[in-house]
Amino acid sequence: MSVTVDGDKTELVPGARGTRLTRGMPRGPRPGSVPPLIGTACALVGLLDLAAGVFPAFRHSWAQTAAAGVLPGVTGPFTAGGPLAAALPLAAGALMLFLAHGLKRRKHRAWQAAVVLLPVEAAGQFAYRHSAVGVLASLAVLALLLAHRREFSALPDPRGRRTALAGFALTGSASIGVGTAVVGGHPRETLGDPSLADRLAHTLHGLLGFEGPVDHTGAAASAVGGSLALLGLLTAVVTLHLALRPERPAARLPKDDEHRLRDLLARHGGRDSLGHFALRRDRGVVFSPSGKAAVSYRVVSGVMLAGGDPIGDVEAWPGAIERFMAEADAHSWTPAVMGCSRTGGEVWTRESGLDALELGDEAVVDVADFSLSGRPMRNVRQMVNRIERGGYTTRVRRAHDIPDEELAAIRRAAEDWRGTPTERGFSMALGRIGDPADGESVIATAHKTDPSSPHGDLKAIIHFVPWGTDGMSLELMRRDRSADPGMNELLIVAALQASPGLKVERVSLNFAMFRAALARGERIGAGPVLRLWRGLLIFLSRWFQIESLYKFNAKFRPRWEPRFVVFRNVRDLPRVGFAALRAEGFITLPRPRPLPARPHRPCAHIRPYPQESAPGAVRPA
Repeated sequence: MSVTVDGDKTELVPGARGTRLTRGMPRGPRPGSVPPLIGTACALVGLLDLAAGVFPAFRHSWAQTAAAGVLPGVTGPFTAGGPLAAALPLAAGALMLFLAHGLKRRKHRAWQAAVVLLPVEAAGQFAYRHSAVGVLASLAVLALLLAHRREFSALPDPRGRRTALAGFALTGSASIGVGTAVVGGHPRETLGDPSLADRLAHTLHGLLGFEGPVDHTGAAASAVGGSLALLGLLTAVVTLHLALRPERPAARLPKDDEHRLRDLLARHGGRDSLGHFALRRDRGVVFSPSGKAAVSYRVVSGVMLAGGDPIGDVEAWPGAIERFMAEADAHSWTPAVMGCSRTGGEVWTRESGLDALELGDEAVVDVADFSLSGRPMRNVRQMVNRIERGGYTTRVRRAHDIPDEELAAIRRAAEDWRGTPTERGFSMALGRIGDPADGESVIATAHKTDPSSPHGDLKAIIHFVPWGTDGMSLELMRRDRSADPGMNELLIVAALQASPGLKVERVSLNFAMFRAALARGERIGAGPVLRLWRGLLIFLSRWFQIESLYKFNAKFRPRWEPRFVVFRNVRDLPRVGFAALRAEGFITLPRPRPLPARPHRPCAHIRPYPQESAPGAVRPA
């Protein structure tokens, strides 16, 4: 069925979430598939340019086509073998490769740069290399860019000044690699037999505009010198562009958004044990139009990564998810969710069209059912008794009940005992301890008897964040390396035993990744594929706490709640996995000390707008 709106024929297309309007649905490839194809075409043009600039034989055989007769009288640098014929393809090819990734992600600025570069590249193909094939390839890609210009509307990514350093490292490394290949690409015109170190030294000198230790004869000398100088200039221009362009800071949680999230958690925070982690201050947030729900996220490696279920009223989740997907689409980020519950996964997949995969299980202990008695708890019971006989005591308190001086000492100890240079955690960690705004958090501490100290020598810390009004979720476990083994078991048992006095009925412990596969793979009758998968997980446990966390959690006889990763398609999983490992702190990239960041706001066209809200609901700003 079709209707006419403002003179345009519009098709009414029924969908899972109702009928939507689509104007002028053209025949041909899906719009979402066009940018990757054009980006791939630009990358191929760039690779051909690099090959023509590095290898003279390739340049002569491929570039000199029938169009070579158009300029029969041109000589010197304007011939196919002249210095500009070698230098310009290198610069153009490097820039095309640099822009190809942005074009695949539908970035508007990459489209603008490519539209300016391709005519210049085509003119260079015609004037310097006499290549009809090169001219036609460049103009064909340009025509595609112009025909599908509406597909390239994505906004820039958040960035800081350190992006210039990363760009310099990437562009400089590429220039050194390509330049070294250029220096060694003229063996017949090279005097002597220079070593790799000599060629590398010549490349570094040439990028800076100086003569190096390698000598070339004939036209090769000017071609190599011009190519290296142009690559050095390209590296400098790209670095200056990244350093001087306006800063777009990464997502941060502003104070007013934090207050709105806390209000939502106070009214609806009992559903998801990961809800309080939405208050991490290195996350951004998008709210539903009514302000009754929100999704917190962080952008890592081009992936818009949400953590846990949406916050707030379940009925308002679809509005928050829609805003999240609109923000991801506006920036051409890859949307993904880490650690959502079964209910959250069902809502995410239904409302966004994404897919879900079970990632592991969360261990949840019901306080009323916990006891140290019985044979299944024998090992934990013996460990706790042994540690207590060794002179250790425990204290379990709300953060607001701990004196400021002692709380400061706990924070210092947690920082000193951290085993990695960076704070780990994203989906199941808060990243801070003892903050005044988190006064309802629970801190369990273990102390070694010390006559000189009123409370003993601090040896271990466990931090829990609130989970609604009757639960708490494990956030951090740290201990002194000199403490006896079993500190974590001691403190978890102490926290569970103290929970009734704190009016806590349920405690969420660690997340066990691929727990079901480990459990089924060790049973009698497990098939060869399952046993192989379990063996691989045990092998990976050497670097990631997969099996150890499962066995640790299983000691406390918890019930297992499945957690899921939500993603768009299978080919996005490696990228989502890499982004998740970076967000959780398992993979760290070298970076300079970051500058103070300003808050990142969602795009103007998808910001919440005032609507009628239920009594007591947060009205959008």
